[in-house]
Amino acid sequence: MLRGLIFLYLKDKLKPVSNYFLLKMTVDNEILSFYGWWQFAVCLFAFIGLLAIWWHIGKRQNDFGQVWLALSVLCWSVSGAVEVYYTQYDFAMNDSLLDGWRSILSLFNSLFILLALPWFRYLPKSIAHIINSKYWIYIVGLPFLFSMLPTVSKMLLGSSLSVISELDVYYAFLTLGFLGYVLWESFAKRRLKILAWLSLMTILVTLIAQLYKLTDSSINLTLFSAIFKTALIMLFFALALSWVKELAENVIPESRNFFLNFKKQKSANGKLEQFVLLKGLPGGTERKVLLTPALYELFLKFAIRKKEDIDNWLEIKPKNFDSAKSYDINDYNEIKRLLVALLDGIFGKENWTRDHHLQPLKNTLFEMSEKRERKIRLAVPSENISL
Repeated sequence: MLRGLIFLYLKDKLKPVSNYFLLKMTVDNEILSFYGWWQFAVCLFAFIGLLAIWWHIGKRQNDFGQVWLALSVLCWSVSGAVEVYYTQYDFAMNDSLLDGWRSILSLFNSLFILLALPWFRYLPKSIAHIINSKYWIYIVGLPFLFSMLPTVSKMLLGSSLSVISELDVYYAFLTLGFLGYVLWESFAKRRLKILAWLSLMTILVTLIAQLYKLTDSSINLTLFSAIFKTALIMLFFALALSWVKELAENVIPESRNFFLNFKKQKSANGKLEQFVLLKGLPGGTERKVLLTPALYELFLKFAIRKKEDIDNWLEIKPKNFDSAKSYDINDYNEIKRLLVALLDGIFGKENWTRDHHLQPLKNTLFEMSEKRERKIRLAVPSENISL
């Protein structure tokens, strides 16, 4: 009798506590379900959008960088589907299994981002040789496998050593370091400084979110995750659009659409400036390119020969040259220096690439002798040249 009374008393006292935990579990489940559906739908839409941009533009350029970025976003979508399945259909799924799937998809997300980096047009010089090397696949692949095996072990056994239980976070640190550096360079080289700073802010928020995973902090990591994933997706789209913008604006025109106007004038401080006004570039604006006296005289020599239209070829001095003969150009490097100066003036210093700018400009401005006689001349029509 006494035992029964004690049981009823304790049951009555503990009922509010049990109701509180039951309510908390229900709320957490609803939040996780909402976040899962959001992540699944938004990231799937972003995956299709990025892939569509690649299909229409990147495929023609044989550029697969956007494909890897799209696949990285797809990993987040699949992770959202796992969250939905956990909350809606298999709530009995143990936490180790759920965390394991999260870690695996996070690892694949980081791997796909790292595999996209070699396709970026602008890479920081300090790490470009690493990313473009043939060992890049091993640099990113081996840590991926090293992180994956303990994660799978944790899923199967339900436990893992604390040192290796969050290896996906350490792999994310590697990814964020490379990604932040490359995103900054990509936006900065395209003269999009606001986007460059936003990319650094996003990387910082993502890094803080990863650091909190290693602590027992009660901060809402779901909110952090929603913020940095949204920001990264928007940056990926901004990167894609900046690439499209560059393709549209930085196209070197054909020779017949290129106009040159050679000028000399004194600046405000009395210094003589030698420059060329270029017309025909996308955007319709006239570009003023200052040249050194030596480069200006070389470019002017090409223009004069073209205007005279009498033996308008300039001869480049060969290695075994005839000392009794005078040559117009000492070596090929003079042509290259002229092209580099023109590109720096048009697009900004080093804001161009060899394949997409240097080589097309060379083909537009100059033509080589078909007989391989080390002779070169201006390809721009004489009527397009003003002296």
